[in-house]
Amino acid sequence: MTTPDTPPRLIEVEEFFADPAFAVPTISPDGTRIAYLAPHHGRRNIWVRGIDQAHDEAVPVTADTRRGITTYHWTDDPRWLLYQQDTDGNEDWHLFRVDLEDPAAPAVDLTAMGPGSRVFAVEPLRSVPGNVLVWMNPQVESIDVYRVDIASGEVSLHHHEADPLAATLLDGRGEPAFQLMTEEDGTIAISGFDRATGALRLLRRMGGAEYPLGVEPQLVTPRGDGLLVGSFRDGDDLQLVRIDRETGEETAVAAVGGRSLDIIGTLAPGVLPPAVYTRRGTGEAIAARFVDDRPHVEVLDPEFAPVYAELAALSDGVLATVSSDVSGRRWLATFTDDREPGVTWFYDHATGERRRLFRPYPDLDPADMAPMRPVRFPARDGLELPGYLTLPLGVPPRGLPMVLLVHGGPWVQDFWGFSPEVQLLANRGYAVLQVNYRGSIGYGRRHMTAAVGEYGRAMQDDLIDAVDWAVSEGYADPARVGIFGVSYGGYATLVGITATPDLFAAAVDYVGVSDLVAALRALPPFTRRYNANSWYRYFGDPEVPEQEAELTARSPITMVDRIRTPLLVAQGANDSRVPQAQSDRIVASLRERGVPVEYLLAEDEGHGFENEGNRLRLYRAVDRHLAEHLGGRLGAQSNTRESGSLT
Repeated sequence: MTTPDTPPRLIEVEEFFADPAFAVPTISPDGTRIAYLAPHHGRRNIWVRGIDQAHDEAVPVTADTRRGITTYHWTDDPRWLLYQQDTDGNEDWHLFRVDLEDPAAPAVDLTAMGPGSRVFAVEPLRSVPGNVLVWMNPQVESIDVYRVDIASGEVSLHHHEADPLAATLLDGRGEPAFQLMTEEDGTIAISGFDRATGALRLLRRMGGAEYPLGVEPQLVTPRGDGLLVGSFRDGDDLQLVRIDRETGEETAVAAVGGRSLDIIGTLAPGVLPPAVYTRRGTGEAIAARFVDDRPHVEVLDPEFAPVYAELAALSDGVLATVSSDVSGRRWLATFTDDREPGVTWFYDHATGERRRLFRPYPDLDPADMAPMRPVRFPARDGLELPGYLTLPLGVPPRGLPMVLLVHGGPWVQDFWGFSPEVQLLANRGYAVLQVNYRGSIGYGRRHMTAAVGEYGRAMQDDLIDAVDWAVSEGYADPARVGIFGVSYGGYATLVGITATPDLFAAAVDYVGVSDLVAALRALPPFTRRYNANSWYRYFGDPEVPEQEAELTARSPITMVDRIRTPLLVAQGANDSRVPQAQSDRIVASLRERGVPVEYLLAEDEGHGFENEGNRLRLYRAVDRHLAEHLGGRLGAQSNTRESGSLT
């Protein structure tokens, strides 16, 4: 047990980064069974058990040995379960069928397609039992909607999207209700389909730099007469609004003063908490989630209010994901908590029964975890920067070695909740600072658009200002500051050690961009209008000579000769977003100059390490790298470099 004067036990990397014992729980439509992810054959696989059964009575219904599963779907037929899988991280997702009556039978690929084609979304088709709608691009350059008969495997075109940059939103019967069209300048035109004639009628235009991810969420109301979207309207906060299909009138559904709708869940539906909680079977909105120091859930449906009150009382954290049977009687709920990750509870609203089902990391004691403290401080231009500071337990919070942990995106956010990276670093004795630099979602229109054109400049200054704040407050030792970033955060890490090479004593670049021109030119041509409000607006267009020159100037590969900070680089060989060549060039240049660099290349990974063995090798390497250069504690299992793990 940790006391105020003693550090917690040294927790090994495996306890933080092994596959969770239980994850992504959901309940069957009839409320009789539970599905969840758990280890099997060394990978995350799907298990199913009865509502009153224990894990030792559960049955593994998938047997993937190559890559863990993350996303799966119940169907309206109790015999079938569906899941999505790619190949070694290439993000070419396919939809597979599992026979729950014969779980030992091989899974069936319902969406056999060639390279470059993938499944984007799967939705039930309530008007045709036994069928689902699948958004995919067999022709690569256009995304169409297909109807898949689950039992027979028959696939038929349900809706053809004539313009690859249009998105038709369907109602509960699978009929076109709304269309979102991205125009040349990035504006999003929202139109409604006339119920009688099928003709499109323009309802309103939205868009611009404040919507880099597009207008999210996009939920057609149960009767098909309205569209729920996130809108800034005339203010700074993102609200949930309803756009009427006939009149285009926009009315507020959920708004919290000074807080924005939390849309990060749209990036990983079913895994991250949703922006809008909906009723199973109808799709009716029952609650909305807003960004705050601790996330805030706003109840919208009076019938859900008593259920929410009971669920919220189960944990000191904040409601994260929920799953219920069609009747709304039986519920599974997970919770966001900074020290207790993803605990799952069962609740029966009819009987009042409640019980904790499982903890994903049963060996971790919350008392050994460090609390995340929300902090705010001004950037050099006066913009308020929200973030989180996590201080190690059992040591005085003064003059600590510190890691600046930079989130990716850049259009995502750091939020209050359990982070294995944060907790590993805190356990090793580091202060951990996370900052929602300008351009991070969730903090309003002004905070978002202040990042336009500021990559490598004001966005980077925000990170430097965060370090200066931590040093001035006495938390951080300026001689022992490291930087660790993923994806865009990897880019920020590389900029940090090129533009400010004396600031950081160690750096970790995890699937980070080093060449912006190459990255932007790799975007598929047919997505150009879709990216008008994101990459082209915030970063630039490499086909415009002046902008190409600026992108080149702000690319770390251009400044690589300035790097002298010891660097660890981690890269997936199949990364479709940041190709291996970007990391190869950085590493080769540093090795030519004799700069200390370790290179962890995973042949069976993409944009991030999903397989447990690769993940453990990565974080053991991080543990060693930071201990050597920042002086933190070192796990026993991290003390020896593993053969073949580093190139």
